[in-house]
Amino acid sequence: MQRSPHAANLDGDVARPPFDPDVRAALDAADDIVVSLTPAEILALRARAVVPTRDEYTLGGRFDAEEHVTRSADGAPVRLVVLKPRPGGDALPVIYHVHGGGMVVGTPYDVLPSLGEPALELGAAIVSVDYRLAPENPYPAPLDDVYAGLVWLFQHARELGFDRDRIILEGVSAGGGLAAGAALMARDRRGPALLGQMLVYPMLDHRNDSASAHQMAGAGTWDRAANATGWAAYLGGLAGDDVPTYASPALADDLGGLPPTFIEVGSAETFRDEDVDYARRIWAAGGDAELHVWPGGAHAFDALAPDAPLSRDARRARLRWLQRLLSR
Repeated sequence: MQRSPHAANLDGDVARPPFDPDVRAALDAADDIVVSLTPAEILALRARAVVPTRDEYTLGGRFDAEEHVTRSADGAPVRLVVLKPRPGGDALPVIYHVHGGGMVVGTPYDVLPSLGEPALELGAAIVSVDYRLAPENPYPAPLDDVYAGLVWLFQHARELGFDRDRIILEGVSAGGGLAAGAALMARDRRGPALLGQMLVYPMLDHRNDSASAHQMAGAGTWDRAANATGWAAYLGGLAGDDVPTYASPALADDLGGLPPTFIEVGSAETFRDEDVDYARRIWAAGGDAELHVWPGGAHAFDALAPDAPLSRDARRARLRWLQRLLSR
């Protein structure tokens, strides 16, 4: 794996933004970093995944955990993990979480231990959706699952003790792309009204051809080759003009009418330019967006180096945005 910010890659010798020192140290120390990924490696990647324990994702019992099941557009069951802070209350705000994993790996429990701390500080519940994974279940199955879970949450919010007027859609990486697609669907179908959407280094553009995608090829985490594998798995045989906007949200002609949006990305990662452009286009459409480009951040830098000052700053920025959003 190439780690030097000035290393050569398949696109030729390119200058790359330097990694934050703590991120660079974590990259150098780790032996399980996913830089590139081929289709043949998907099952092995799933096999080595570590799922948080119940004690970890409930933060030692500070959340009550339960599961519910709804149905997707094709009738398939969709499992939802519901975490309610203890003690509870009525009309709680709720974070609807969509996990990452490049469309090909991941569970609804991923990152719940880290998402739980800000949720507790906000007095918010969490609902995490267990969407189907590609390539076994290509588009539209994963997105339909995410949207079905969102509709279920909106319909059952009151009986769960949640405020359906304070639902925040949040997604990480591939989950950020699915969250963005679900927000577009909710807008166009006049579906659940969202208080906001939080897109954490989201995977938004199947074309995989931005300057940052080429610049970071072979370096950091989740490079252009891995991204191509994830998108091919998700899209199945779809290509060119057949790719729907909801599958690849960067294709949307109109980003108006979306809820207040938070977008963050690292300066040294594949998704940098597509994420910056998504925020720019929300502003151009008259929308409300907050953008953070974390200097020296590789993809998922906060998970890679959770104690780094850069990671702590990123977590604080997310919390501050959520606090401002909920105080409106």
